[in-house]
Amino acid sequence: MAEEPKKEDKDSKEKPKKTDKPENKGDKKAENTDKQKNADAAQAPAAEGAGGAGEEKRKAKVTRIVPTGIIYVHSTFNNTKVTVTDLHGNVLCWGSAGKSGFKGSKKSTAYVAQLVATETAKKAQAIGMKEAEVRIKGPGAGRESAVRGIAASGIEILALQDITPVPHNGCRPAKRRRV
Repeated sequence: MAEEPKKEDKDSKEKPKKTDKPENKGDKKAENTDKQKNADAAQAPAAEGAGGAGEEKRKAKVTRIVPTGIIYVHSTFNNTKVTVTDLHGNVLCWGSAGKSGFKGSKKSTAYVAQLVATETAKKAQAIGMKEAEVRIKGPGAGRESAVRGIAASGIEILALQDITPVPHNGCRPAKRRRV
């Protein structure tokens, strides 16, 4: 009789290996039914009005009026990005040369930077922004033209800051390019 438990141990060890796949399928079905039950439960209060508050919060973020904010212009050698935030740093809208449909070397031009800045500033005006601080970062060609685009869109510029990081002899620079 001592031999039988050993065989059962071996069988029990082998069975989970063979039956792992069917058990997982069953678990997935159980999970799917649980998810459906949870989804049905979540939809029922939404119809009653209790769950609709989450949707209203999302709409409130879009329709929120922000009269003043901060506009960040990140101008690199390859692209220009413009980000509009409120005074706490929460992103309201953004734009970049790539998002506007420009590709390759056109993204790094001053003209495209001006277009991107104007387009993003108009989105900010739709939110209700009338005045903003502008913070410029990076060495790219679109630095000044982006600021001109923001001013041309009608947003009053309260302050203009250059926040480009400058090393105080920190990290060793990369080796020079050989062209």
